[in-house]
Amino acid sequence: MNAVVDLPMSTVARDKRYGKTIEVSKRVRWDIDRDVIRGRQFDFDKKFLPDGLSMIRDLYFLTPAQQVFMSQIQGRTYANMFALVERFIGAKVLEISEHHWFGDQTALEALVRLTDEELKHQAMFRRLEVMAGSGMPAGYRFMPQPNDVAGAVLSKGTWAVLGLTLNIELFSQSHYRESIEPDTGLSELWKDVFMFHWKEESQHAILDELEWRREDAGMTAAQRDVGVSELIELVAAVDSLVQMQAEADAAYFMQHAGAHLQTHEREAIGATMLKAYRWQYIGSGAQNPRFVEALTSLVTPAQMERIGAALAPLMS
Repeated sequence: MNAVVDLPMSTVARDKRYGKTIEVSKRVRWDIDRDVIRGRQFDFDKKFLPDGLSMIRDLYFLTPAQQVFMSQIQGRTYANMFALVERFIGAKVLEISEHHWFGDQTALEALVRLTDEELKHQAMFRRLEVMAGSGMPAGYRFMPQPNDVAGAVLSKGTWAVLGLTLNIELFSQSHYRESIEPDTGLSELWKDVFMFHWKEESQHAILDELEWRREDAGMTAAQRDVGVSELIELVAAVDSLVQMQAEADAAYFMQHAGAHLQTHEREAIGATMLKAYRWQYIGSGAQNPRFVEALTSLVTPAQMERIGAALAPLMS
């Protein structure tokens, strides 16, 4: 009892947060078939991704059927993107759990549970890709290769990878709460997928921030500056991926729904697809208040300016 009382309050609070994520993880845990899919298929008469994320409203010339198809293309890519990022997130969390192997067993359990859940999410998103492919025309291509991307991300330092991970897991929450959950016009199965995903990702973001701060506490100023440079490089790499996928998805849309579009309309579709993807995978996370607060607390004003300058061309 006295040993606990003598611990610094910050340490006590930290340990309670690890324990709380375990408690919530046990309470919300779900099964892909029993709880999420439940024998259902996608309703291909309905949208997958809500207008607030797809930016379809910018494409006023699309027919209702074309709008549905574009939302399904973007939704399919959205699910594949999460399968991709969870490949490196799970690997990184498994790696950093080493710091707790012979120490805080509560923290170790929390991170092991996170890794298990990320593996389950990957399996679910692989199932969704097969299901989406069964009801959409041939020709869709998801361009990034998950193992190649994971290897490139994990070549960077832990500080930068955890910063990117927190960004991703926070925007996944805000996307669900602010755009997906309120939209009553989406395919019910697609919507349920991201409701269940959100339940577990909420705990992951807490752990990401705890581990990011733990990593940061052991760094020198010079090491942190390298971490900032690597985080900027990772964001640039994400942008390269979204540019490639936006081009592929726009071409897929044109192939199946763009035969009668004029040249300026085709150009608008490509530009809007890229704008939407940059917002989904970069801008919405970079502007997330919780991410901004965490990042600002770890870096200097000069480093924040560097990050802002790197983001500016992608946010316009």
